[in-house]
Amino acid sequence: MNYLLLLTVLFAQLGIHATMLRTQDSASDNRAKTYDVVSIKPSKFSVSGGTQELPDGFRYSNMALDTFVDGAYGMENGDHVIGMPLWAKSDHYDIDGKVDSDTAERWKKLSYKERWKQEQPMQQAMLADRCKLKAHFETREMQAYDLVIAKGGLKIKDAPPDEMPTGRMSDGQVTARAMQIETLIAALPKDGRLIVDKTGLGDRKLDFDLKWTPDNPRSAADYGPSLFTALEEQLGLKLVSSKSIGKVLVIDHIERPTPN
Repeated sequence: MNYLLLLTVLFAQLGIHATMLRTQDSASDNRAKTYDVVSIKPSKFSVSGGTQELPDGFRYSNMALDTFVDGAYGMENGDHVIGMPLWAKSDHYDIDGKVDSDTAERWKKLSYKERWKQEQPMQQAMLADRCKLKAHFETREMQAYDLVIAKGGLKIKDAPPDEMPTGRMSDGQVTARAMQIETLIAALPKDGRLIVDKTGLGDRKLDFDLKWTPDNPRSAADYGPSLFTALEEQLGLKLVSSKSIGKVLVIDHIERPTPN
């Protein structure tokens, strides 16, 4: 969430000009409260969805609305979202958000996490405006998986420095470029559990491809290794059963998005 830093400043005759400049910079850094352009439309595509981070915003293609809510509220596991209506899980949308050119220029200087601190409340505000979303968090103990590096070692590669973040996910497959490990965690099926990152990979931008047998394979082409086997063989990662204190998001109210 993007917080304003409140400062108490003692003005001295020689410090007035510098203080005014700092105040102007702070206001500029926190100016973007909403997207300049928002588009939410029912998807016309039948192929799997994808996400794309753009210099001036984002694009979600053919995604269920509950997936967007999960991301906007930092929920790694849709099973820990309570009260989501069935239509939000089945109806797919194309969702775009763009900021003004000044904000996009400032974002170029930010890390992924610094930018997300500004963008996350903007996505939540979008949902409140277009879907009348109201929600709150609750905390409880739950079953979990620890995501660790397997004994054979990590098989994920670091992304080239100039590569733009892109990703695609479907049931049984994840492709990511210049993404952090939290992107993988968000995409994995969790059987109602939390997945706790204990890889130590942190903010590293990574390239990875993962394919496993989904819960409901549609054809022979969908069959492959189990998720546990695929993680270890393809990425050098492992899921270990554990328990953890986690949060659940309770949906108090949500409506289908209003048309553009």
